[in-house]
Amino acid sequence: MTLLVPAYNEEGGIDAVVRRLAALDLGQPTELLVIEDGSTDATLARLEQLERELPALRVLTHDRNRGYGAALKTGFQHAEHDVVVITDADTTYPEDRIVDLLARVENGAEMAVGSRTGDSVKIPLVRRPAKAALRLLASYLAGKNIPDLNSGLRAIRRDLVLQYRAILPHGFSFTTTITLAALTNDHRVDYVSIDYAARTGSSKIRPIRDTLGFTALIIRTVLYFNPLKVFYPVAGTLFLVFLGSLIYDLTRQVNAPNLTDKTVLMFVAVVQVLTVGLLADLIEKKSRL
Repeated sequence: MTLLVPAYNEEGGIDAVVRRLAALDLGQPTELLVIEDGSTDATLARLEQLERELPALRVLTHDRNRGYGAALKTGFQHAEHDVVVITDADTTYPEDRIVDLLARVENGAEMAVGSRTGDSVKIPLVRRPAKAALRLLASYLAGKNIPDLNSGLRAIRRDLVLQYRAILPHGFSFTTTITLAALTNDHRVDYVSIDYAARTGSSKIRPIRDTLGFTALIIRTVLYFNPLKVFYPVAGTLFLVFLGSLIYDLTRQVNAPNLTDKTVLMFVAVVQVLTVGLLADLIEKKSRL
């Protein structure tokens, strides 16, 4: 089993996280792999010192900052074991719950996620509304309840990530994408409730920009695997607008009802959206053959 930690400018927390992971007894051969993603602080220096002290630790470095997802992809590419556990370097996740995630994978899950729904969850209040809205949107589009969309603590079968590597992004949305890809393709994903501590150091999340990016990513990923989940609601909304416009046109002039250009355009829009949606669904189904 591989313990994988992406690290970028985490000099305040990397030492504690690596030492706690190295001290875990998981009852199986374990490697500890840290991807140093072009940090500009003392993260690399601390990792080099830890590598000399801890025989199980292996450090790989990026020559520049490539992003959270890029670091994870490097880690999965170089992992020596079939099951990979990812966690963050900011001391937020409870490493003692890794054994529970591994038990779910051993029981048949292809991915087990540490869901931040425990009794002590230190997510800033300002970020909670956006996270809840994104989770509800993703749950609807995926057709399954998603307790935690982008938790950074999870055990994953390496083959699952390699299967979808081509669509996995280099940024923070890596975990969101692999979650949606797994759920929309009927892979078994289990959730284990965990606590979540306040992070060490400053967050790399940019609330407005990243929230908009996550929204676009959710829609794009579901379009890739289940396009009708997106096109049907759009077509339904347009049809209701068309119906209202039609009723208005037919009742506005009782003696000489006449369809306006707006009503005709709305009808054409409904037909076009449905057509594109059905073609997209046909292409997606064809690609699975």
